[in-house]
Amino acid sequence: MVKKNQTLGEFIIENQEAFPYSSGELSRLIRSLRLAAKVVNHEVNKAGLVDILGLHGDTNIQGEDQQKLDVYANETFIQTLINREIVCGIASEENDDFITISGKNNDNKNKYVVLMDPLDGSSNIDVNVSVGTIFSVYRRVTPIGTPVTSEDFLQPGNKQVAAGYIIYGTSTMLVYTTGCGVNGFTLNPALGSWYLSHPDMKFPENGRIYSMNEGNYVHFPEGVKKYIKFCQEEKDDRPYTSRYIGSMVSDIHRNMIKGGIFIYPKSSKANNGKLRLLYECNPMAFIVEQAGGKATDGFNRIMDIQPKELHERAPFFCGSKNMVDKAEEFMQKYS
Repeated sequence: MVKKNQTLGEFIIENQEAFPYSSGELSRLIRSLRLAAKVVNHEVNKAGLVDILGLHGDTNIQGEDQQKLDVYANETFIQTLINREIVCGIASEENDDFITISGKNNDNKNKYVVLMDPLDGSSNIDVNVSVGTIFSVYRRVTPIGTPVTSEDFLQPGNKQVAAGYIIYGTSTMLVYTTGCGVNGFTLNPALGSWYLSHPDMKFPENGRIYSMNEGNYVHFPEGVKKYIKFCQEEKDDRPYTSRYIGSMVSDIHRNMIKGGIFIYPKSSKANNGKLRLLYECNPMAFIVEQAGGKATDGFNRIMDIQPKELHERAPFFCGSKNMVDKAEEFMQKYS
């Protein structure tokens, strides 16, 4: 039963037993991410008033220019998790390699690793468009008490125990799953508390929105081109509406509420796609599936892919189940 004005903290306590491997650590981990999100939200809301906009001057491992807020968000989430000694390892889209966390007694006793994209869509910051944070949580597979290795991070998405995103927009929301459905919490900035505003979020089976960067049309595979033309046909309930923000968190969040499909395919410019499997595709796929949607690479379930590299990329199709099924039909027919 949904309780009116229930806070995130109350929700976590009430649903503690529903968390996989319930021991309290995962709850503390979610609370730590909640705290870091509030700090980052404060800086995002100050953008334009302080020197937090623009390029940092460095590039990340993907060769992309880092924004100042990218760096700030990355450092904030990492430091919050380290200070609270909840995880034994962290991997970030902004870092070359994973971070090993030993704890005060150098005992590597914690069970979880976190992978994250600290600021998705950060190129939109300068123009006051919504951005987000994406996170993914796994139980380590190497023995407790030893330093983490790449094996702890290179797990398929079906091994996730939690995943979520924070969207910094007209209101700030934290949406997450631990494998028992998807719930959204909205931040009340006056009180600093997150309140359950979107319980048991679900993708409509059908939708009328397609989200992709059509500017890359000439570079797309034939199956994607044919699907776009299908979406634009004046037939039945079509044409669909094209909506693309350029911040994956924002696009998928909208589609989950209204019904739609998000596509970032491979192309002649990026043969493996652009989105990172571990930091973006897997966590969003977990959320999408828990909300009754579907997430694939155009042919295969995203969460069944065995990662080989920390910064591996993958094509990504996700959203309302029937829309993703139709897009897959075109991919298979014209591959």
